[in-house]
Amino acid sequence: MSTLICGSLAFDTISTFDGRFAQQILPDQIHILNVSFLVPTLKREFGGVAGNIAYGLHLLGGKPLIMATLGADGGPYRERLQQWGISLEHVHTVPDSYTAQAIIITDKDNNQITAFHPGAMQYADQLLIEPRNDVQLAIIGPDGRDAMIKHAQQLSDAKIPFVFDPGQGLPMFDGEDLKRFIAQATWVTVNDYEAKLLSDRTGQSLVDLSKSHLKGIVVTLGPQGCDVYVHGEVQHVPGVQAAAVVDPTGCGDAFRSGLLHGLTQGWALDRAAALGNRMGAIKIAHSGPQTYSIDRAAVLAG
Repeated sequence: MSTLICGSLAFDTISTFDGRFAQQILPDQIHILNVSFLVPTLKREFGGVAGNIAYGLHLLGGKPLIMATLGADGGPYRERLQQWGISLEHVHTVPDSYTAQAIIITDKDNNQITAFHPGAMQYADQLLIEPRNDVQLAIIGPDGRDAMIKHAQQLSDAKIPFVFDPGQGLPMFDGEDLKRFIAQATWVTVNDYEAKLLSDRTGQSLVDLSKSHLKGIVVTLGPQGCDVYVHGEVQHVPGVQAAAVVDPTGCGDAFRSGLLHGLTQGWALDRAAALGNRMGAIKIAHSGPQTYSIDRAAVLAG
């Protein structure tokens, strides 16, 4: 059975600033902000939430099915996905458009500044999810606004359970939008900042939201692990000590690959989240979102 991953495929240009943003950005001068960061390292990587999640899920032995768009420059990405044995039936190329591009600068504290050009991602709403018997689970990740709305509705209509993971796309939606997503979803996952924004915009606490039809809400907390909300009860799932802290780019996506794999195995939400924590800890020790490898048996055994 496949796991459908709706989200972006992108090229990430990743650079490192050998300093701290907080020392370069003066709070009382934000209104005339004009800063430049010297970045001695520069790498171009395959990225985008759909690609990153699919990569981790593939390593775990899952069967990812990506629904996303590429630009005319996306040939190398298509070849990469084919090398993994991933079906390209829902990966469409948009002529006269670039593949989505993320330009990321990371400082010594692992804070990040990102510029994102959506490119072909803006046409993802043209992709259609139809009822099918070979999809066990899905995730709605950050994508074009219309694509996220339409795909959530299509998954709901097809009665395919899905994780709502708005990520950096959350600010695009108002309270009513978010309530509709939550009503359609089976699980919700956000980071701690997004969790506060979600509560503020819906006017409900995470505890109250978890008392609904949802099977659970996961709030990621970086190296501290995550909190899991199930039917009004909160459980902390401790983080995993990383062998090294090299690059946080794609850590959240690695976490979600573990979470999805656990859910497809019928695991309890806290156990699935613990696998996500292990995947995130492995990823952060490597530069780039799709460069790490795992000992599958050891990771799954915990």
